[in-house]
Amino acid sequence: MSFLEGYEENCARFVRAGAEIVEIGKTFLGRSIYAFEIGCGAPKILAQYAIHAREHITYFLALKHLEQLLATLKFGGGTVYLIPVVNIDGVALCLDGVDSAGESADNLIELNRGTDFSLWKANARGVDLNVNFDARWGSGAKNVTSAGPENYVGSSPNSEPETMALIEFTKSISPNITLSFHAKGEVVYWDFHQTGPAYFRDKRLGRIIAESTGYRLLSSGKSAGGYKDWCIQNLGIPSYTIEVGAENLTHPIGQEHLPQIYYKTGTLYQDILNQFNKIINTFPQK
Repeated sequence: MSFLEGYEENCARFVRAGAEIVEIGKTFLGRSIYAFEIGCGAPKILAQYAIHAREHITYFLALKHLEQLLATLKFGGGTVYLIPVVNIDGVALCLDGVDSAGESADNLIELNRGTDFSLWKANARGVDLNVNFDARWGSGAKNVTSAGPENYVGSSPNSEPETMALIEFTKSISPNITLSFHAKGEVVYWDFHQTGPAYFRDKRLGRIIAESTGYRLLSSGKSAGGYKDWCIQNLGIPSYTIEVGAENLTHPIGQEHLPQIYYKTGTLYQDILNQFNKIINTFPQK
């Protein structure tokens, strides 16, 4: 079964299991981006996975997290909005091959300088979605200014339909915290030029995530233009990038490593929900 076929089948499976589903937008190639809503009440967590194509192990992790959340959050205690794959076109390129891109195939082969898309990170226009957000856009240390497999910031901030879908959905639900699942390194990035109480609040919540997973809590360094960065800068909410998978693994991380990755993230949502209100009451949000 292809990734695209499996994606649609899994979406239908979770709807049958009782998850609420909403289409938040479409990709460059016109594919539906879905978010699932599980639970009710505050706090509200928005989690997005597979914004980088070659990090598709996070999509399969999202499926495991959805199964867990449906079993544990049915009766409240908080709400999780989970987007299992943002960059559907890119993941399809990695897993289904260039034929999945239809009329865009020839252009993508040229951008990729070949037909092996296993290490492709970008969307179907060669834009790296996690440097495309309007948060000090274009100032990241690894940014490039031409389309290709990775690090291209796009023609302007928020230029991509996937980027705008995530922005508009985030605004519409007003989450209290966001999580972005990437691979690899087993680290948690937490900061983007916060000051004052927000700095201490976000670092303290970051420690909860680090303790839950066993990952290291690190500064984001010279990155910019990411979804986490946009949430911190524009919404003033705690937002985290969680890099799953050991550093010694190679891209793309195979599904044989999924059980260990899931084991380390298995209590993450519950740990955040259990601690969130106590920390927020100490360091209020805007």
